[in-house]
Amino acid sequence: MDDPATIGCRIQRMRTELGLTQRQLAEPKYTAAHISTLESGKARPSETALRFLAGQLGTTYEELTTGHPAYLATELRLALTDAQRLLATGTPEQAALRYRELLADAERLALVTEQAAARIGLGDCALETGELAQARAHFEKAERQLATEPLPRRARAIRGRAVAHLLAGELRYACYVLETALDELAASELRDPDALVLLYAASISPYMDMGAHARAAHAAEVALALAPQVSDPALVAGMHRSVARTLLAEGRIAEADASLAKAQELYQQLHLRTELAHCHWMRGYVHAQHDALEEAETELRTAREMLAAKRAPLFTAQVEVELADVLRRRGRQEEAQELLSRLLDLGDTRGAVHAAGAHRLLGLMAEDRGDPASAEEHYVSALGLLERSGAAGDLADLCTLLGDLLRRMGRTEAAMDAYRTGLCHRAAPGTTTLGPAPGNLTTFGNAGRGAAYLFAL
Repeated sequence: MDDPATIGCRIQRMRTELGLTQRQLAEPKYTAAHISTLESGKARPSETALRFLAGQLGTTYEELTTGHPAYLATELRLALTDAQRLLATGTPEQAALRYRELLADAERLALVTEQAAARIGLGDCALETGELAQARAHFEKAERQLATEPLPRRARAIRGRAVAHLLAGELRYACYVLETALDELAASELRDPDALVLLYAASISPYMDMGAHARAAHAAEVALALAPQVSDPALVAGMHRSVARTLLAEGRIAEADASLAKAQELYQQLHLRTELAHCHWMRGYVHAQHDALEEAETELRTAREMLAAKRAPLFTAQVEVELADVLRRRGRQEEAQELLSRLLDLGDTRGAVHAAGAHRLLGLMAEDRGDPASAEEHYVSALGLLERSGAAGDLADLCTLLGDLLRRMGRTEAAMDAYRTGLCHRAAPGTTTLGPAPGNLTTFGNAGRGAAYLFAL
């Protein structure tokens, strides 16, 4: 919105062009003196007053407050919808290029909501390409720009920020971000299905990595139960986009906006395919824990195919670790080895927990074939990746594997050190309760509480 003086001059110009007096413009709700005060820029007009005056002047609220014709904002929202479609069906690189163009347009037009939408799109693109710091910056800026909006409008930015922290290995803080949002949804009774699926499904990965498997399973079942309410919307969304274009061409801006809003909502639902893939992954994990390996492989392959179709390499890699473990347990060592060998370059900032998982499995396979030196090397590499992640359960398990290996090799003192390290991690807080925000974060404050919301549903 422009400053009061600029808006006042605009009101005066439009009134003069229409040949209206200040009294004619003001009645029946306001006085001529009030219009004079506004035109002089001595007072900031309320939104109610501006919407009334826009109607009197035959224009829109947006044009009166920004000087830009209303159709420009609608065209921008239509272009953002096209970019959502491109991200859902094309490559993240293509979508990012388009989102950057649209962000520049939104900034030029001073349209804050559309700027936030473009930043969320850029964050989603960066997540899929593994540029985690960049993704987090986009989501944080979008959250600040949407701070006064209802939580369902902020859910994509919240989910994106949490996933960026998760993939960077900050598990407890990712859980805190998601559970805080779910608490807010529960308190406000804003039980929006799209927002709930986004937030529940996003919580599965950090819960699993922290060893809170009951919570992860519950979140997956809730998300899958809600899934029929957000089924594949691509065809309907395309219809709404076409209708919006037609209405816009005919100058029927309000109707075009309404149709466009439906298309945007549907494309957002289309984005949920990534979240539902996580639910299949969780089901596969549960089957594997109960030695139902054939069913586990089926679910994990479904998740992997869904994520690969979305060109989501980091998420695909997460599932491949679980799939490799199932293949190993089914005696298909070569297939497991081939999967795992591609996952070792995820590094400590792009999926550290799952790169560590790949090293752990390769260590077990090395033990199986009688190569303790290689096994030790993989276990030590995994420990290095996990130490900063907060994955206490994984660290304790790995220390046990390493200690057992060292003991069998006759290195008793080194084995004792490994066991002690594992006990420290097992005793450390974090497996089922949430800890403080990462030290480099100040924007959104610190977290220091446990969250029981998931058990209360």
